[in-house]
Amino acid sequence: MCRIAAYIGPSIPLENIIVRPTHSLLEQSQHATQAKLAVNGDGFGIAWYDRDAEPGVYRDVLPAWADGNLTSLCRMVRSRLFIAHVRASTVGETMRQNCHPFSYGRWSFCHNGQVPHFASIERRLEADLPDHLYAARGGSTDSELLFLTLLANGLDDDPARAMATTLDKIGTGPDPVKITCVFTDGQTLYGYRYASRGTAPTLYASGVLDNGGKAFASEPLDGGAWDAVPVNQIHILSSLQTA
Repeated sequence: MCRIAAYIGPSIPLENIIVRPTHSLLEQSQHATQAKLAVNGDGFGIAWYDRDAEPGVYRDVLPAWADGNLTSLCRMVRSRLFIAHVRASTVGETMRQNCHPFSYGRWSFCHNGQVPHFASIERRLEADLPDHLYAARGGSTDSELLFLTLLANGLDDDPARAMATTLDKIGTGPDPVKITCVFTDGQTLYGYRYASRGTAPTLYASGVLDNGGKAFASEPLDGGAWDAVPVNQIHILSSLQTA
């Protein structure tokens, strides 16, 4: 399973979440402790926000620990809001277009989980997309199509309703659907966990960090206060201080 980390709050170097913590996202790319696979080496990516409405995005197919540019980028780039992801692929080959986060307009999205019956519903989900979202699909993952379907179902207006409508369209199959995702419109950070049966993939929300920010992570980044995100409801992190 993939690993996710995200942050909202006063502007900080990306490395404060992705590289420096004891159990940072970079550490989790090789030593995850709450996933089926300890190693998440099928690519990585970051989406970050500054003054523009749309995020900057950096993705690559290298394992996170093998790209020397990543630590340099994370040291030099500061952001008030970002999401990052390391991938252990389940659907779709290892290529840049299949690496998370996915972005469209002001939204960015990353996902951990799987829709086991994806092959049987992919064509139907594609057909339900409006032309502009169908044309935006660049890869072959269930994750990207999930994101585009959320957008088609009104993510801009009502994230909770968009999620409920999308899950209804996905339906169920012989094996459980498991979805944990983090997404943002550049102002608010959303987390969500779902499993049609069994346990949803992990996601934790931090307490207020020492700089006043807040974070999501697949596994706690350090020994601070981290609470499991409740299942089947949108969990929101926001910050009044984002300068």
